[in-house]
Amino acid sequence: MAQGLIRRADVDLVRERSRLDEVVSEHVTLRTAGIGSMKGLCPFHDEKTPSFNIRPQLGHWHCFGCGEGGDVISFVQKINHLSFVEAVELLAGRYGVQLHYEESEGGRGDRPDFGTRRRLMDAHAIAEEFYREQLSAPIAEVGRRFLTERGFDQAAAERFGVGFAPEGWDSLTSVLRGRGFTEEELTASGLVSQGQRGVYDRFRGRLVWPIRDITGKTIGFGARRLLESDQGPKYLNTPETAIYHKSSVLYGLDLARKEIASQHRVVVVEGYTDVMAAHLAGVTTAVASCGTAFGAEHVKIVRRVMGDSNPSAGLRLNTDGKGLAGEVIFTFDGDAAGQKAALRAFEEDQRFVAQTYVAVEPGGMDPCDLRIQRGDEAVRELIETRRPLFEFAIRTAISQVDLDTVEGQVTALRMAAPVVARIRDRAMRPEYARRLAGWLGMEERTVLRAVHDAARAEGRGGHRAEETPLERAGERPGGPGADGADGGEQAVPMPRLADVVSPRDPVGLVETQSLAVMLQAPRLLDAERVAALPDDSFHVPALQGVWDVMLAAGTLLDAVAGELPAARYLEQVLEIAGETVRPLIVEIANLDLPARSEEALGRLGVSLLDRLSELSITREYSVLKQRLQRTDPSDAERYQEIMSRLAQVQGRRRALRGPSD
Repeated sequence: MAQGLIRRADVDLVRERSRLDEVVSEHVTLRTAGIGSMKGLCPFHDEKTPSFNIRPQLGHWHCFGCGEGGDVISFVQKINHLSFVEAVELLAGRYGVQLHYEESEGGRGDRPDFGTRRRLMDAHAIAEEFYREQLSAPIAEVGRRFLTERGFDQAAAERFGVGFAPEGWDSLTSVLRGRGFTEEELTASGLVSQGQRGVYDRFRGRLVWPIRDITGKTIGFGARRLLESDQGPKYLNTPETAIYHKSSVLYGLDLARKEIASQHRVVVVEGYTDVMAAHLAGVTTAVASCGTAFGAEHVKIVRRVMGDSNPSAGLRLNTDGKGLAGEVIFTFDGDAAGQKAALRAFEEDQRFVAQTYVAVEPGGMDPCDLRIQRGDEAVRELIETRRPLFEFAIRTAISQVDLDTVEGQVTALRMAAPVVARIRDRAMRPEYARRLAGWLGMEERTVLRAVHDAARAEGRGGHRAEETPLERAGERPGGPGADGADGGEQAVPMPRLADVVSPRDPVGLVETQSLAVMLQAPRLLDAERVAALPDDSFHVPALQGVWDVMLAAGTLLDAVAGELPAARYLEQVLEIAGETVRPLIVEIANLDLPARSEEALGRLGVSLLDRLSELSITREYSVLKQRLQRTDPSDAERYQEIMSRLAQVQGRRRALRGPSD
């Protein structure tokens, strides 16, 4: 559905009020690294020597090791695996910015205004605190016993925020009303239900688990039936609300996201207690869907957190060059329902670049039961003995028919051939076709032909049966399997400063540092010196490109005069910069300069701009001199014109050197 866009002025205000150093320091130990600069170890790649720089006054950060960089919003996006809107909303809540939403194409959408969203979040925070307090009360004995029987002590309950909803009809409702929430807000929250006599608690006499978004904010609850008198479903979840959409929420993701990102692995289990059991057993990448099957929206979330590359951009290999990077492991009960769930998961396989696996305990136990009976090691072993999901799908498909009959063999082949045809790694297809032939007791040639026909029928055949959906998608943007949120085209490597300027190039060093001073501290510069710089001041083409963008912004002199904050000027420059030049601008804006005070930086700026002007004049003088040498002296008028221009350039150079002599 279309969602309202946050008003641009509000986004700018969020950037202005957000303290970059404060936000970053929660994840990175920072130390002073010169005037207006701080440095630490990059949180986005492994390093031993700090190369992650931030400039709080500019509101920008950059890592000279991995090349990542941006503003405070992009940092929150990347560190928390959030969308742009989610990051803005998180910062707005932290720094007290009231957000307003504008209609996007197709209408306002279903996203609530920021004030309403905060009220709903506040209501859930109060509810979680209330439920957790109730778990220690005498009335929650049945809940504590349930947890104990499943191997969860008080520490485990606290770690996952488990609570208890009393049997009363309005226990929570009364608390929320006492905190100033209206009946309309209570209904919108999903914490209460509407009856003929008004609202009443949705969860009563149940154990409850808080369902949190990726940042750890509670947005809903899942509740387990405990009492025989409770005639409701075994598990009851929060209904769809403005902040809770079950198709795009994964239980435990707030706890697992960092490990998922670092390990490039996610384990998908089926329930709340399975997530708890897995984490306590050391499988800290476990998550679960909430009252719905694992679907396309869940895939998008997992891919974003795991760093799963865009399928349309081709396969991403492990560091050893073998196999697909990342693993998605599904665990299911061994019964018919579990097998059906695994086959549904196989339908989502093509949306991943990571390899997909399935882990099914032979005895049919889920991770929670397995931990109770055999301990933590058994849970870890279950995950490590995973099988490729497509192998499980093939074996499951053929197990449903009688292979002792010709009819059964043909039926099984028709069921299994499309599964083999969908295997993304084309090198594996012939081998699995041969294995399928053995499992069915049929000739290998017959099975290979069936797989070939199945691939062609689904559009995978082309001129060769081995062509995969990912290969075809890589031929064009937005092909099959592409995730619309990630774009379709293969990423073009962005240039780095080290790629365009040699560290042994003294001219490149002067040009780079000149741009850095103008971007970082324009108000310390002399307006006349800046205004005197010609449009073609730079010898290094990439740096001339940066200068072109700075001039195009049209407000450099305003920033020099102090009428425009440096951070705002940098933002204007980045707004109009193309994708190629933008990373260079960010890198230069975060470059360390050899100055330890504003006074020293001002002096450095004067020296650099003078040297930049001198270099520019020298190049102009050299060009004119070469032109003079090529001019016929008999062409007196042309010859005299060049001589006159040479004299003017020489005079400018002497004037520039004069004050420093």
